[in-house]
Amino acid sequence: MTNTLPLKMNRRAVLGLGASAAALAACPAFAQGSDKPIRLILPISAGSGVDTIARAAAPALGKAFGQPVVIENLPGAGGITGAAAIVKAAPDGLTLGMVSNNHVINPAVFRKMPFDAINDITPISVVGATPLVLLANPKLPAKNVPELVALLRAKPGAYNYASSGNGTIIHLAGEMFMDEAGVKARHIPYKGTGPMMTDMIGGQVELGVVALPAVQSHIKSGALRAIGLCGAQRSPAAPDIPTIAEQGLPNYAVEGWFALIGPAKMQPADVARIHAAVVAAFSSAEVREAMDKQGNVVRPTTPEQAAGYFRSEAARYAALVKKANVTVE
Repeated sequence: MTNTLPLKMNRRAVLGLGASAAALAACPAFAQGSDKPIRLILPISAGSGVDTIARAAAPALGKAFGQPVVIENLPGAGGITGAAAIVKAAPDGLTLGMVSNNHVINPAVFRKMPFDAINDITPISVVGATPLVLLANPKLPAKNVPELVALLRAKPGAYNYASSGNGTIIHLAGEMFMDEAGVKARHIPYKGTGPMMTDMIGGQVELGVVALPAVQSHIKSGALRAIGLCGAQRSPAAPDIPTIAEQGLPNYAVEGWFALIGPAKMQPADVARIHAAVVAAFSSAEVREAMDKQGNVVRPTTPEQAAGYFRSEAARYAALVKKANVTVE
């Protein structure tokens, strides 16, 4: 199931960045500024991971655009509410959105969708990723992946794993682990990571996958035990935590990614200019520092790479959702 973002861009991608940069420099609106703000819609609540990323990058984005950036949180229905507002906006480059894995997961788990998550958007860039980590309550008699797999195989369905909600990337990351390891555990969905974390620390549930930046303090204090990182590579933010792949499940790799999109039918010149601004903003020292502190990895793709990645991720999650029989009304 390995399908992480490319760590290095190929020659075509590099040429694409150069073309985008040239387009940015040639555009008076981006070079000199405009009275019209860029509306950046976030289909999630304030304070969440993507919200923190967007707000850290907003000043640099505004500088790169030459226009103010106004962040608007539109949570609801697993991200569908905000995404619907993005796809319904005019394709004039003044309304953009920052989305995560759930954007391509939702079509597989929701019975009805008010838009096409792939064809009703214009991909700008998959900007980067947030590492996920498989955690256990320290009372669980397993300190690594081999021990955990042995424990779950010895007692199928006897242990629980938590998620921040049915059909979320956190839920599917757990399902991926169970599928790759050939083991079973009971899924306990929560309404958000807060109550999930509380019960994991309290021992009401034994296992769960969480974004690494949100739990590093609990790992350091011993309140939770890190079994393994979910990505294909170790995280610079926690280099001592081995990946699940290197502990015996080589095909396991999943991470939380964040991407910039716009409505469908945006003009190629606008896409190039916006892409160049995004690359410039996320390459700036202040944003890089903020992303490092949050534990995020910045590796922006081209629009073409983003489009392909969305399609491959959607297909991967759809297959897993069908196999695990995951649905959300």
